[in-house]
Amino acid sequence: MAFHDIRFPANLSFGSIGGPERRTEIVTLANGFEERNTPWAHSRRRYDAGLGLRSLDDVELLLAFFEARRGQLHGFRWKDWADFKSCAASRLPDFNDQVIAHGDGTSAVFQLLKSYDAGVNPYHRPVVKPVAGTVTLGLEGDLLREGVHFDLATGTGLVTLYEVPPKGAEITAGYEFDVPVRFDTDLIQVSVASFKAGDVPNVPIIEVRI
Repeated sequence: MAFHDIRFPANLSFGSIGGPERRTEIVTLANGFEERNTPWAHSRRRYDAGLGLRSLDDVELLLAFFEARRGQLHGFRWKDWADFKSCAASRLPDFNDQVIAHGDGTSAVFQLLKSYDAGVNPYHRPVVKPVAGTVTLGLEGDLLREGVHFDLATGTGLVTLYEVPPKGAEITAGYEFDVPVRFDTDLIQVSVASFKAGDVPNVPIIEVRI
């Protein structure tokens, strides 16, 4: 699958609805107890972009973006307004937001991560589509800057430090990020009359693995 490194118009995604999906397999035993398992290590997000359309100009913009992606063929970036920062929505990203790794004395390349911690067993989500110009790193509490202390691959979320961190050194990061997605349909049906009456089209979007 080809991926176009372009973001879906953020003003259209602002009014969308969606969020993470998990897949859980549940088997009820003869004694009434359950066994639960999941084949997915990571959640997968789904959205409906149709709810973000507010005018016929928005519809035209959506159709142009859909056609340029050739429907489901090419992936693209999506701004999830409910979850697009390394920190709380009310704050600005800071280099101390997320612990992404600890140095092992040999590695200089690390994956950006976001941790979801609500009690036990936190979930660590790989961040593969950081927003260029928003990423800062920290090494043992000292600020590191892109192009001065590290390089960033915005297509994978990998950061390469210019110097190998010492063993045990805490590496932190702050950033904004997008979700890699594609359209989950090859058909968009729009009725001008219905749209003016408030009946917006359904435009399903689904996260893709990168």
